[in-house]
Amino acid sequence: MNSHPTIALYDVVDGQIATGGIAVGRLAERVGSTPFFAYDRRLLTERVGLLRSVLPTGFNLSYAIKANPMPAVVQHMAGLVDSFDVASAFEMKTALDTPIPATRVSFAGPGKTTAELAQAVAAGVTIEMESSNEASRLVEIGNRLGIRPRVALRVNPDYQVKGSGMRMGGGPQQFGVDAEEVPALLQELASTDLEFLGFHLFAGSQNLRADILCDAFVKNVALLKRLASECPWPVRYLNLGGGFGVPYFEKDSPIDLSLIRECLGDLAEREIRPNFQSARVVIELGRFLVGEAGIYVTRVVDRKVSRGKTYLVVDGGLHHQLAASGNFGQVIRRNYPVAVVDQKHDAELEKVSVVGCLCTPLDLLGDDVALPHAGIGDLVVIFQAGAYGLTASPTAFLGHPAPVEVLV
Repeated sequence: MNSHPTIALYDVVDGQIATGGIAVGRLAERVGSTPFFAYDRRLLTERVGLLRSVLPTGFNLSYAIKANPMPAVVQHMAGLVDSFDVASAFEMKTALDTPIPATRVSFAGPGKTTAELAQAVAAGVTIEMESSNEASRLVEIGNRLGIRPRVALRVNPDYQVKGSGMRMGGGPQQFGVDAEEVPALLQELASTDLEFLGFHLFAGSQNLRADILCDAFVKNVALLKRLASECPWPVRYLNLGGGFGVPYFEKDSPIDLSLIRECLGDLAEREIRPNFQSARVVIELGRFLVGEAGIYVTRVVDRKVSRGKTYLVVDGGLHHQLAASGNFGQVIRRNYPVAVVDQKHDAELEKVSVVGCLCTPLDLLGDDVALPHAGIGDLVVIFQAGAYGLTASPTAFLGHPAPVEVLV
């Protein structure tokens, strides 16, 4: 076994980094080409099990498919989680192809088209409404189809969650209905034939500070309790969001789940169970469930020295793994964990930059990283590649082939 400050322990088989119990070199032969993504089903299962040990009894766990919509991953997760969250009609189709029932699929996002809303109503999924306009369209669609739309209201809180890599609540937002506008909208909808289930509140993502997340959960529950008191219907669904982060960089520390366990347990006992006795309470996570279970494997196609700096040029790049290049929200570029597949423990390290095959200086996968000597044909692994990898990258840029994805 080997370790890195920001990644879980990984296996070594036959002197190589392994995933799913298979040496990556052998897996590359099985896949038949590089670059490729590989996701470890054992790690996915273990992560869900870990979350189950943290969540209070009765809490549901929902997987946000946008983190990794690979159909095989989604099928595997269907046997582990209680529900799915989708953000497009295509993701909804992927979710509905699994054994998870439609009533346990929620559809969020600020730009749902009328056609998408009609598909969702016909499918019977829960639509998390993001605006009064969307609510009005759902009433019309329900009347036209003769089907009561299952809906929840996404709330934009009047506070921000600090420490999140991406803030999706507080202040002006394209997401959700401003908290102060919710009571009036609920009264407007009271006379409609919508099947109102409850509320969804998601304020930020990629947060490694358990204390901040706990503070957010306390505020979220207090806000939802106040809104529920003005709701014309009984609240049967509470999606409290998530936002748990994973460590990507050298100084990142994993989230302290013991604090999360204590906080949610206390909230469940004091506030949620007494006030929301008939509600299905959901924690929704994406990156935290799949991010550390994936690797991106690419092959060195050239090695060159330019004015004293050594470059490993690989056949992959930002068109597959935009986040690792630092162009997916990083303010200051930092390296994802990277390694050479062959583990030569006595090899002397050298400082190199790992660059992709694209004709742009933005295609940088590792800048001045210390690696064992690697030459043409050697395999390089980028870790933490299980979430927001392929589908969050500009795959059409410069016309290179799409990589293979495998679940092992």
